[in-house]
Amino acid sequence: MTYADLADLALAAPVVAHVRVERSDVLSERETPGVRAGHRRFLIEASLVALIRGEGGLPPRVRYLVDLPNDERGRRQRIRRGTEYLVLATRAPGEPDELRLTAPDAQLPFSPETAAQLREILRESAASDAPPRIVGIGRAFHVPGSLPGESETQFFLLAADDRPISISVLRRPGEQPRWSVALGELVDNAAAAPNPNTLLWYRLACTLPRTLPAESLSEAGAGEAEAIRADYRLVLERLGPCTRNRRPV
Repeated sequence: MTYADLADLALAAPVVAHVRVERSDVLSERETPGVRAGHRRFLIEASLVALIRGEGGLPPRVRYLVDLPNDERGRRQRIRRGTEYLVLATRAPGEPDELRLTAPDAQLPFSPETAAQLREILRESAASDAPPRIVGIGRAFHVPGSLPGESETQFFLLAADDRPISISVLRRPGEQPRWSVALGELVDNAAAAPNPNTLLWYRLACTLPRTLPAESLSEAGAGEAEAIRADYRLVLERLGPCTRNRRPV
């Protein structure tokens, strides 16, 4: 899975756990009438290896249902005792040892690399200064500088928690354009562009529209609007694509 795939799953899951299978039972087709064609439903009983996220903890043994595709010959998969997974889930009401996966593909084969990436995503999201979810773009402004080729463009973003967040693009003659993100009222020289595969990068690369909404340019003249669009394209190019490989049903 890509960083965006993991972030999509992790941020939506109240419980993230590393588990080891103790028992797996395949349920009959009669017991599972809603299962997708070519899949079988398993009841998994697993011991808790590590709790990555989960307020209040989990009991040492949990159970959950998962639908898995049949193999290339149409036969059901086998889940061996001792197989380790990362599960992203919610708690079943009134059943402390029962989990419900947040998506059909929310049981991931365990690897130290995937576990570390999930931990980092959740660590960033729990920080007091965690970047907020972006819900839109507000006004954009362009100011020419005193020298030919010098300018600054600012994009004011709309955050789910109403926190001020803005993107600045600074152009100076003879230099590469520089862009940065500010999470707060003030934009200072310490502001920088986000590193790839970080929560701030994810919030921007996976949310910003490919074109600016017309309302963002409502106060710009024709020449200013074209400069703003060019700087917005620069931001999208520098962010790079938000690649997702998941195909959840």
